[in-house]
Amino acid sequence: MEQTTVCHVVAMPYPGRGHIYPIMNLCKLLSSKSKKHRLLITFVVTEEWLSYIDSDPKPNNFRFDSIPNFVPPEPVMTKMEELLDRLQPPVDAMLGDVELLWMISVGNRRNIPVASVWTMLAVFFSMFHHWDLFLRNRHLPLNSLESQLIHHVDHIPGLSSTQVADLQTVIHETDPIVLQLAMKCISRVAKAQYLLLTSVYELEPQAFDTLNALFPFPVYPIGPAIPYLELEHNSSIARTHNIPNYLQWLDSQPTGSVLYISLGIFLSVSGTQMDEIAAGLRNCGVRFLWVARGEASRLKESCGDMGLVLCHSSIGGFWTHCGWNSTLEAIFAGAPMLTFQLFLDQVPNSRLIVGDWKIGWLVNRSTVGNEISVTKEEISELVQSFMNMESGEGKELRERARALKDICRHAIGDGGSSYTYLDAFLEAIS
Repeated sequence: MEQTTVCHVVAMPYPGRGHIYPIMNLCKLLSSKSKKHRLLITFVVTEEWLSYIDSDPKPNNFRFDSIPNFVPPEPVMTKMEELLDRLQPPVDAMLGDVELLWMISVGNRRNIPVASVWTMLAVFFSMFHHWDLFLRNRHLPLNSLESQLIHHVDHIPGLSSTQVADLQTVIHETDPIVLQLAMKCISRVAKAQYLLLTSVYELEPQAFDTLNALFPFPVYPIGPAIPYLELEHNSSIARTHNIPNYLQWLDSQPTGSVLYISLGIFLSVSGTQMDEIAAGLRNCGVRFLWVARGEASRLKESCGDMGLVLCHSSIGGFWTHCGWNSTLEAIFAGAPMLTFQLFLDQVPNSRLIVGDWKIGWLVNRSTVGNEISVTKEEISELVQSFMNMESGEGKELRERARALKDICRHAIGDGGSSYTYLDAFLEAIS
């Protein structure tokens, strides 16, 4: 590429799997439009993470670079600026994870436009942004946290009463240090030049309309940051080369009969509760595929022959912790969900899945002390009902999931909302 015709974009995610992969997928989507916009993308991670992803396939106009593993903010900013100094061609725009406090400051100091990237749902961003405004307008300290919001806020513009209640739940159940960091990050977004959210406008129209009215710069719902461009290609490869055992097992099962289970990267339920879930699944008679990390061997023994504890996408349903990336993958696949939210944005995610979109059921549970409690009998009964595709409720659930899948597929297709917003962002920075 000739340097004079290339728009050089530098992207950096927060060093965590739930941030790195969606922002990397977003960059690959941007790079796929390179014929029209002549892009070069430098994806920057820490040295530790570079060792994990350096062998990942990437387009010709996409390259990896690194800075040292995270240390206090000032040295990190210095290392990032040193990297920007040596990169060629000169950097034209930056994509910075909202949770990196210093990215906007680095870009503004160097007169490089910065697009903040939010890898959770727009409603959750709106919740925290309005809470920040609430505290600032009343000159209240950030460490007021739970008491100030719960006792003094009855309504937040753009949010329903149930969403305000979700925010109260999140505040009540989350470490105050984590909340304070999130607030600091979100409060700095106003100094960026763009805001990109990995969501679809049609999924959260009110939240996006509210954010567009609040900020003086463009807010772009650029669609699900999942590798959907690669899915069909990878699927065909899987059928013409060596097929993994779990795919062979899935191929031998009746259509729609398997429940896919993933409780996320950070398992926040006790071993006792995991055993209870395993027993309920074993007793319900439903085929399932369970992704588990660390305790896979013990779980496989508990589950017996009905389940395989490996990683694969669901066919008939998805028991999920309600992480945003997992939620988007389920929507893209048209899979109804059993929601088993654990913390933070998973609470409003579950609310959307069950209450607003009506494409899932809540796994009801009680809390004993600080532990989640749901019995094997409750699990067995729920899973049997959920996976019954012949019931009227089961058919309606799957029809709505397919309808939302169609909305998502249309949004990312040529002329759809996400496709159009992505083009608009590229036009703005090119």
